[in-house]
Amino acid sequence: MDRAAGAPLLRVEDLRTYFELGAGTLRAVDGVSFALHPGRVLGIVGESGSGKSATALSIMRLIDPPGRIVGGRVLYREQDLMRLPEREMEALRGNRIGMVFQNPMTSLDPSFRIGQQIAETLVTHERLSAAEARRRTIELLRLVGIPDGERRYDDYPHQFSGGMRQRVLIAAAIACKPDVLIADEPTTALDVTIQAQILRLLADLQRRLGSAMVLITHDLGVIAAMADEVLVMYAGRVVELADVDTIFHAPKHPYTRGLLQSLVRLEDGRDSVLQPIAGAPPNLIDLPPGCPFRPRCIHAVERCATELPPLRKLVDGRQVACHLAVAS
Repeated sequence: MDRAAGAPLLRVEDLRTYFELGAGTLRAVDGVSFALHPGRVLGIVGESGSGKSATALSIMRLIDPPGRIVGGRVLYREQDLMRLPEREMEALRGNRIGMVFQNPMTSLDPSFRIGQQIAETLVTHERLSAAEARRRTIELLRLVGIPDGERRYDDYPHQFSGGMRQRVLIAAAIACKPDVLIADEPTTALDVTIQAQILRLLADLQRRLGSAMVLITHDLGVIAAMADEVLVMYAGRVVELADVDTIFHAPKHPYTRGLLQSLVRLEDGRDSVLQPIAGAPPNLIDLPPGCPFRPRCIHAVERCATELPPLRKLVDGRQVACHLAVAS
């Protein structure tokens, strides 16, 4: 696998986040591991409920009860974030690790002015004066494509469209020039034209800042355009991890192949038929024995019903959790 040289900026090891519910324990993140290198983009894909957002929130230690992080390590520059006192974590969060949350319509506080919500990050982490924070905020608004920042600084969220609110969230996330940027479904609820603008903006800012980025999405087209590596999640677990070309041209896991076969391609004609993945994702409180994907897998064998496949590295460098995966 083509990895960037040097030590990773962020390394996640066997991360586990569970929710204790009345019906039982929901394993939202169940042993996730990956490494993120400087200047690289890791795309995380999977259906709704696969654990993508829970993984991002766990990295940031923003899991609320009844959820809790029950195991694993998150190493930022070899410092384990899971062991940091909350005050030290707050100093990193929004400063060295920025996050763009997935819903621009609800992620901003409606009672505060747009500029205040961005400037707060600069005052907190960089100890700027109010006047200097305002000046920097206006520069950030200009950087993310919001015109007339001087005037719009004092506007409230309801005076912005969904796409403009998302730009505000991005401005807040990059205000302190973070090493790591996590973008969780950054184009949710936006129309196609605005989605393209936001993605171009993220790609440009990531290159300009030299940040590493975790891009969480269900859209494989976005992954193909922006990611260097791809992590495929199913039922809270990693089922395949490889560079983007390998994933798109030679996927090994049946779930990854199913996701790709359900895409509409430019060369498809009007009569082309999509091939959806049969069935539905499993109940994470009551997972079936063996491989969680087995009930939906057309290639399943007897072993799949009893043995959970480990995530193993193949000779071509990728990692796959499937009993039938062999290196080619």
